[in-house]
Amino acid sequence: MTVSKELAESRVFSGKLGEVVHVPQPDGRVFERFRRPPGVRMVIIADGRMLLTEEYRDETGGVDLRLPGGKVFDDYESFASARAAGSMTKAAEEAVLRESQEEVGLLVDSPELITVAQAGATVEWDLYYYLVEHFTEAADGAQPEAGEQIAPVWLTPQEVLNAIQRGRMSEWRSVGVLLGLVFPQQFPGSRG
Repeated sequence: MTVSKELAESRVFSGKLGEVVHVPQPDGRVFERFRRPPGVRMVIIADGRMLLTEEYRDETGGVDLRLPGGKVFDDYESFASARAAGSMTKAAEEAVLRESQEEVGLLVDSPELITVAQAGATVEWDLYYYLVEHFTEAADGAQPEAGEQIAPVWLTPQEVLNAIQRGRMSEWRSVGVLLGLVFPQQFPGSRG
């Protein structure tokens, strides 16, 4: 069965970082979707360990263990322009270079796209996951944005698994990418 993605949509709400669109269906129903710019996450590996961050998150009301990363765009207009131009992967890779320096003080070389994880049918918010194995430390260290409380931490594969099992990671798409793609490829046999 062939399904056209070219259905006319109309914007019903627009904010700084997102929009709500309505897409009419052939049977008369209206499909509603929230769309926001994508984010990036980095799986940074060196010497058999993985770099994560301990980060205060408003949505959890506490400290969460996360893969380093951030927004690809700071506003919706920039996202819409890149989306129309079809240059999302290039923009995501540029964000990896920027966010790695800001969050963990690393200058990244040759990040490798692992996967793009989608949020679901009614929320369009993709996360681009990159493997980073080549980097140097930035001379001026990490430069987090105002208000960000981020502490880098290097963990062994077993420590990452223990953190996941104890519920210290609340971004479940990242947990899925780690358990389903990263651990089998980078740390075979560590899923015990």
